[in-house]
Order: sequence, then structure tokens, then C-alpha cells
Amino acid sequence: MVKYSVVDTMTSVTGDDDECSPLLRSSDTGSIVETQQDHKNRWWSIRVMYLTMFLSSVGFSIVVTSIWPYLQKIDPSADTSFLGWVIAAYSLGQMVASPLFGLWSNHRPRREPLAVSISILVAASCLYAYVHVPASHNKYYMLLARALIGFGSGNVAVVRSYVAGATSLSERTSAMANISAFQALGFILGPAFQAAFTVIGEVGVTFKAIDLQVNMYTAPSLMGAFLGIVNIILIFAIFREHQVDDHGRHIGSINYEPEGTDPEKDSEEPVDQIAVVSSNILFFIILFIFAIFETISTPLTMDMYAWTRSQAVFYNGIILAAIGVESVVVFITVKIISKKTGERILLLGGLVTIWVGFFILLPWGHQYPSIQWEDIQNTTKHNSTFLVSSLSTSGNHTDEPTGCPASQSWCFYTPIIHLAQYITSDILIGLGYPVCSVMCYTLYSKVIGPKPQGVYMGWLTAAGSAARTLGPVFVTEIYTHLGPRWTFIMICGIVASSILHMVAVYKRLIAFSVRYGKI
Repeated sequence: MVKYSVVDTMTSVTGDDDECSPLLRSSDTGSIVETQQDHKNRWWSIRVMYLTMFLSSVGFSIVVTSIWPYLQKIDPSADTSFLGWVIAAYSLGQMVASPLFGLWSNHRPRREPLAVSISILVAASCLYAYVHVPASHNKYYMLLARALIGFGSGNVAVVRSYVAGATSLSERTSAMANISAFQALGFILGPAFQAAFTVIGEVGVTFKAIDLQVNMYTAPSLMGAFLGIVNIILIFAIFREHQVDDHGRHIGSINYEPEGTDPEKDSEEPVDQIAVVSSNILFFIILFIFAIFETISTPLTMDMYAWTRSQAVFYNGIILAAIGVESVVVFITVKIISKKTGERILLLGGLVTIWVGFFILLPWGHQYPSIQWEDIQNTTKHNSTFLVSSLSTSGNHTDEPTGCPASQSWCFYTPIIHLAQYITSDILIGLGYPVCSVMCYTLYSKVIGPKPQGVYMGWLTAAGSAARTLGPVFVTEIYTHLGPRWTFIMICGIVASSILHMVAVYKRLIAFSVRYGKI
């Protein structure tokens, strides 16, 4: 590909509007910023990265509402504490992989780590569909499958570092919002696909020749594997690497040769490490609390409303899909609002909204959940509401026990969380989380500036993955032993501490080019 760097306008083609003519010019020097063909190729490559982020998100969310009932089905010895480890395994794998893939992308063509990571994701998704086959220790095979899927999803660091380097400062907020929108779209369609697959049922169809069961639990993972194969094809067919500086001047297609442009030579100033560390801390907390929210949704609704496994998967799939739709609307809105308010105030407002969302979940009143006595269903009820009774009606005609397990002592004295509380909280968290996520990523990329961002984005993704690792383990342990009241009190305290931290570092979270007076 022909490179078009910043050149004098006297050498440019004039009078034509073809794909090789200058598209943009620098307002201060009159230099060519980018040709139309460069612009077209650059944005097609960015769109492939949007799709990669979407498919990575689908790989996580497409099974998130069904992991618990699937785990119970393949290995009855698994409890909610082990569920936390299974969900955390995804993030643990991603935490390990993100810095490695980020470092790889700094020194080699990004196509390499992208293709390898997605191939791992495809293989692990197929493994997830076969975890029922072994005669014993099935829960550990599921744990391994989720860890490998997470490892393959470590490519989000590569995706975000590429988009950060391929956009100007003025384009970046919009591009980062688009990445997050595609990520949210993955969260929408993932649970929606899972909800649709419930019509297959728990038995489904068995292909004995290859020992494959296609049912409501395995079909989503097989679909994720198929989408991964499509993603690899698009990366090789369409994706090309481009880089622009903060002003939008086209540096060129990256060839990784010694004589190639080194963007770090353009800036000798150091990155503000306090802002970098603070951004990682804030992002850790944001992902930590959202991982808690995702993890607890299915067990909480099964305990509070006596939903069966199928009901919990279906209803929570619809709820998470609705939150995803809300998130896409939020991403579109913040792209507009941030131009007037800036990213920092939106990040602070998002944290406050999340705090209110979890505060609403605190149980109150004198109505209590139905109690599940081992294998005897609905033997004792503590003032169950009409809502609980109606939602559990279909479950009462099955052999599947429903209600809050008697082994959890808090079930006897903790009031029910009303469905209206749960849905209101979903709406507020669905509003605050996308704002915090996109603003944190945008501020982080701007703080780093022209420096190579692969490793930096790897560490940010690792911080988020660590949060997704610790969050499910934390919440399942606290929830199982202390119940929802203490769980949500602790979460409110964590969010409040992040708000105070944000206020303390507010003035340092500014763009690299602004800090050093370049823009």
C-alpha cells in the first residue's frame, strides 16, 4: 500500500475528488492530513475491530445466564461457591492473556495475536459443549473451558490499542463509545440468543457419532465458536493497520520494519503515571461491581422468586438483553453529551448512578422468600407474596426444587427483594455502567497519548479481568453465607470509595496533548 504522510500541499493532487486526493488538511500548516483512500481503509479496519469486540462480548454473555443451571445438571456436587470460580475463570484467563497479547501487538502485526486468540476461543467454546461427556469431575472441565474462553478474549487489549492509535483526539471518544456499543450489543444478543435457545430444552438433540448434545446449554457455545470462525476470516480479508497522531495526521500503514515510523519518537514527555494507575483502579472497581451484578442475578432470582432453572435463564436473559439495549442508547447519547461536558464529569455521574442502583437493592419489609427444604419443594413458606406464588406456579408442577435453600440460614430472616426493586436497580445499573466504561477507556487512551498503547491497554484489560475474577468469588461467598443485605451494603461502600477516589484525581485525568500544551 502506498503511504501518505504529511507532505506539502504543492505535491498533492488538485482538482480531482478521487480516492487518492487529499481528504483533510492541517489547519495550522496546510499539510495533507489524510487521503480519501487512507480514510476509507482506516475506518474499515476499525469496523472489523468493532466486530471483534462484539464477538468477544458474545462469547462471554451468551452462556452467562445458563452457567448455573448447566453446572447443576452436569455435576450436582457443584455449589454456588464453585459457580463463582467458574464465572471468575473467564476473567482470570483474560487477565493473564491481555498483557501478553498487548505486548505481542506492540512488536508484531496485530493480525497475529488476533487470529491466535480467536482460534483459542473457538476451540474452548467447543470444549464447553462437551463438558458433560466425562464420567466424573465435570465441573472442573467447565472451569477449564471458561478459563480458555477468557484467555482467547484477551484480544480486547489489542482491539482497543489499535483503535486508540488509529483515531485522532477528536475522533477517539466517538470511536471508544462505538467499541463499547458493540460490546454492549454483544451483551444484548448473547442473553437474547440464550433465551431463544431455551425452546430446545434441556434434552435437545444428541449426535451419538460425535458424542455431542445440542441443547439449551450447549447450543449457545457452539454458536459462539461459529462466530469466531467468521471473525478470523474477516480479519484476514479486510483488516489492515493504520496509525494517525492526535491531530489526525496519517502516519501510515504499520509495517513493523526498523525504518518504520516510531510514534514514541514524536513525544519525549512522560505519561502521567498517577493518572494511569488511578484509571486502572477506577476501571477495576467498575468491572468488579458489574461482575457481581451479572453473577448474582440468576441465584438471587431463583432464591427470591422461586424461579426454576429454565425460568431464571429465560427471564434474566430478557432482562440482560433489555439492559444491553439501554446501554447502546446510552453510548450514543454520551458521544453527544461528552462534547459539551467532557468525560470526567460523566464518569463521576455514572459512579453515583451505580451507587443508587445497588442501594435500592437493600432488602426491607416483612415478606420473606419461599424455603426449599432439600428435596421437598415448597414445604414451608414465610409470608410469600402473590408475585412469588404466581412466578413459581409453573415450577410447582415439576420435580425440580425451587425457592431459597434452607442451607442458607439467612433465607429465614432476610426480607424478599421485590421484583420492582430488582428491575429498578437493573435500569439504574444499566445506565451507570456503560457511561463509566466508555469514559474510563476514553480518558485512559487520552492520558497515554502518542505512546504505544498495546501494553497499557493490556494492563487496563487485566485490571478489568482481575475484577471479573474476584467479583464473582467475592459475591458468591458473601451472598451464600451472609445474604443479599450484607452483600449490597458492602458493594455500596466499594462504590462510595471509588467516587471519593475519582474526586481526588479529577484534575489529573486529562489528555496527554492537553497536559503538554500540544492541543
